[in-house]
Amino acid sequence: MKLTGRFRANGRTDESAETDETDEYTFDDLAVVMGTYNEEQAIAQVLTDIDEVTDGKAEVVCVDGSSDRTPEIARKLGATVIEQEPQGYGIAVREAVLTPDRPIVVTTDCDDTYPMEQLPEFLELINEGYDVVSGDRLYYGAAAMPAFNRLGNHLFALTASVLMGQRVHDTTTGMRAYRRELLHEIAWTENTGLSAELLIRPLMRGYDVTERPIRYDERAGESKLDPIEGGLAIAKSIVKVCLEERIR
Repeated sequence: MKLTGRFRANGRTDESAETDETDEYTFDDLAVVMGTYNEEQAIAQVLTDIDEVTDGKAEVVCVDGSSDRTPEIARKLGATVIEQEPQGYGIAVREAVLTPDRPIVVTTDCDDTYPMEQLPEFLELINEGYDVVSGDRLYYGAAAMPAFNRLGNHLFALTASVLMGQRVHDTTTGMRAYRRELLHEIAWTENTGLSAELLIRPLMRGYDVTERPIRYDERAGESKLDPIEGGLAIAKSIVKVCLEERIR
């Protein structure tokens, strides 16, 4: 399904750019990044999955504000850890996405909810010409997600779709692949709402974006985001970013 702004939702169109096989990106060109905060129950599994799927070739960057053993475990498993005072989701992830020198950057969460086995598919889509590949958790129902959060994510996507004039399905997913230059060309301003901003601004600026269905698993450990306060902050960010992009 093709929408305006060079967006493809859960599929491809005939306009996809062809890439010379000799120029294709490999796992040696890939960095997987995340913000981490007290995730010692899950971080080892996430990093092990990344290592196994990419044959140990992907760089891993964790921006960490933990008070538990998360950074210690991450370093032991080969990740680059950048420690900072806890300042919120967006500040940590912004640092994470801007740190790597590798040309392809994939964001994920450190709670073992995202399918690292789909990293090859995301990289393949980048090689096909996409600038952003966004994981759609809601496509398969996201049964592991609390019902209130699931409803909120549907409403976030609907709000963004109305304001942008084109349909998106999951604005707050934590799993996306980006071309590195895009991440440095756009000024990121949001904190709690950064995940939505990382989709909305590229889409509204005409970058080539696609959504792909992903499974969403039960998280390991407790969520750090208050569903009411955090949800309101995300909704406010979506409205703000869409309006800013409309008038720029």
